[in-house]
Amino acid sequence: MRKAAVIVNGSAGSGHDQDTARTLREQFGAAGIEAAVTLADGGAAIIDAAHKAAQSDAELVVGGGGDGTINAVASVLVGTGRPFGVLPLGTLNHFAKDLGMPLALDQAVRALATGRPRQVDVGEVNGRIFLNNSSLGLYPDIVHDREKQQRRLGRRKWLAAAWASLAALRRYPFLSVRLVVEGQRLARRTPFVFIGNNQYTMQGFSIGERARLDQGVLSLYVAQRPGRLGLLRFALRALMGTLAQDRDFDVLLAAEMEVTTLRPRIRVATDGEVTVMDSPLRYRVRPGALTVIVPE
Repeated sequence: MRKAAVIVNGSAGSGHDQDTARTLREQFGAAGIEAAVTLADGGAAIIDAAHKAAQSDAELVVGGGGDGTINAVASVLVGTGRPFGVLPLGTLNHFAKDLGMPLALDQAVRALATGRPRQVDVGEVNGRIFLNNSSLGLYPDIVHDREKQQRRLGRRKWLAAAWASLAALRRYPFLSVRLVVEGQRLARRTPFVFIGNNQYTMQGFSIGERARLDQGVLSLYVAQRPGRLGLLRFALRALMGTLAQDRDFDVLLAAEMEVTTLRPRIRVATDGEVTVMDSPLRYRVRPGALTVIVPE
């Protein structure tokens, strides 16, 4: 039988335990794959398990969890050529969806057993990998506040996120940023900067999806000084398909870009995980750096 090392986020709150591990071993076994399943407790343990898996005799390394877990495992495999499999065990599963992976667990296991390898791009900011996107401004502030409420007040994730979002909209802080995109220099005051790994659909009912993961570009989206009602206007124009024509909304594609903020250190979100980084933020795309298994 083929061998797979399967790393699942088993930290508190993820909902994945020994029953999940047993189910995965059975489903992989039925698909002709001997799976060694590791329940890893948190980010550092996930990365450590990924390093051990990459050095093992497993023919396939699989990450199971949300986008943060998938990012942690993939970051170890980037540039190695080792095949990487994705099990969508999280809430949003953006990367899995854009790969075309089934969201039902048994179907995802079968897709990994019968799929084919494909090389996809990854994004990088100051040495940190992202598979989906990176952002500054409102979103990382909301995530930081949400996590603080979960730790200190014991609130559930979605309730904490709702309170954190309301607090961020009350404050509604602006960033002053200088952007360098393929020699073009821009200065903006904005509540957010969003950088995607490849191009996102920014209009219609497919908003937030990517048609391709191998274009070799990053996509930059910046709104210029919108108020709260301005954000609503952008949302309505996106649904109507006219956002790209809005003069107060920048959309740029490039292989590299640099973002400089007034503050020397700033919170940066990468695939939903927030870290503090030094400015300037240097972004680049790494074409075909990750080998993933996708459905036939």
